[in-house]
Amino acid sequence: MQILIKNGTVVRSTGRKKADVLVKNGRIAKIAPAIEAEADRVIDATGCYVFAGFIDTHTHFDLDLGVTVTADDFETGTKAAIVGGTTTVLDFATQDRGMTMHDALELWHKKADGRSSCNYGFHMAVSEWNDDRKAEVDDMFKAGISSFKMYMVYPAMKVSDGQIYDAQKFIGERGGVIGVHCENFDVLQARIAEEKAVGHTDPTAHPRTRPQAVEAEGVARLMRIAELSKSPAWVVHLSTADGLSEVRAARKRGVEVYAETCPQYITLDVSRYADPDGAKFVMSPPLREAKDRAAILDGMKKKDIDFIGTDHCSFTMEQKALGRDDFSKIPNGGAGVQNRAELVYTYAVETGAITLEQMALLLSERAARLFGMYPKKGVLRTGSDADIVVFDPNDPHTISWKTNLHACDNSPYEGMRVSGRTRDVILNGTLVVENGRLIRPNCGKYVFRNPCERYRK
Repeated sequence: MQILIKNGTVVRSTGRKKADVLVKNGRIAKIAPAIEAEADRVIDATGCYVFAGFIDTHTHFDLDLGVTVTADDFETGTKAAIVGGTTTVLDFATQDRGMTMHDALELWHKKADGRSSCNYGFHMAVSEWNDDRKAEVDDMFKAGISSFKMYMVYPAMKVSDGQIYDAQKFIGERGGVIGVHCENFDVLQARIAEEKAVGHTDPTAHPRTRPQAVEAEGVARLMRIAELSKSPAWVVHLSTADGLSEVRAARKRGVEVYAETCPQYITLDVSRYADPDGAKFVMSPPLREAKDRAAILDGMKKKDIDFIGTDHCSFTMEQKALGRDDFSKIPNGGAGVQNRAELVYTYAVETGAITLEQMALLLSERAARLFGMYPKKGVLRTGSDADIVVFDPNDPHTISWKTNLHACDNSPYEGMRVSGRTRDVILNGTLVVENGRLIRPNCGKYVFRNPCERYRK
């Protein structure tokens, strides 16, 4: 199929310009000021921005927590993703204790293959680090997995600092990177106990157990571990001013650090836990203060933040009610995969915090580079995969779970006004979203990823 996008403004990290884009056989064939060519479909992008397909670096679809399973699986989650302009998600294949990495990868392929409406790849989330798991790492690279994740928290997933150190060295030497959920587990547990001891059981207690210092200490510890291992570190879902300060200080010492944040940390604040439906905002890290939102936006502006994922981990209000009498039992996470681009555009670009070019960098290019997909993905240029978003900046609307495609009955962004939205999406050279409507579901393909491009090295 040959598609011609005309009259749009092509946005790349290096600049923007009026140009047409010709798509042929699943690739970008030409970008030029005025293209005259035969096409099966002509898309008029007048007044719109044309971006490389957005990449969500952080989703949790069909994740079994033991007590419940996320509301969104790959079928529903990727439908929401593609309508929001995300053409590739990187989900976490989770190696539970007693399971091999091979088992986890096979399980996640069963969850995703043939059911995904956008492209997808996997990070490998590791709950054990020993000789048996190390022996599997090379096979993971051969299967297109070049990024991994470890947790400093959660009893079922927590690994020790020594294991993080050894894994960073081992995986870093092979061209991979490990993302780490950075919080001080022991202090967190103590603070949860303190809140319960004085009868604080509702969602307002959640952020008090995880203040800035709990994240910042975890980030600082990871920075020192990376410094000693002489390996890259990836801080997932960074949410605080103090955590960002630790990242900046480490970089000044020569540590190679990649930082991810999420839309909730630039749009929402800690006061939402007092809402009648405050349980839907229980996520980790929690929502923060105004100074933290300002710091994260500043980090985006100064390119200290590398990319923006969503940490989409959705639960229905009935599932959230598992913690009705104990905030620590509320399943952690919220929905966001459909709304990322429109939130970033409205609350970061339109406010002047970042430029359109930085939006392209944060939502696509840097993720493609670090996670081994560039230049096939993450950039608009001749020869790249035809994953393309036509974004209309003049389509104001109100976000609601009732109109989103995700499968849960709530949204942390419910009622928020945004200025624009994704209008059309081309995936692998095929028009799959037209005028905001998914017209061709289940067209996603598995993305085999190369070793990481360590652009901060």
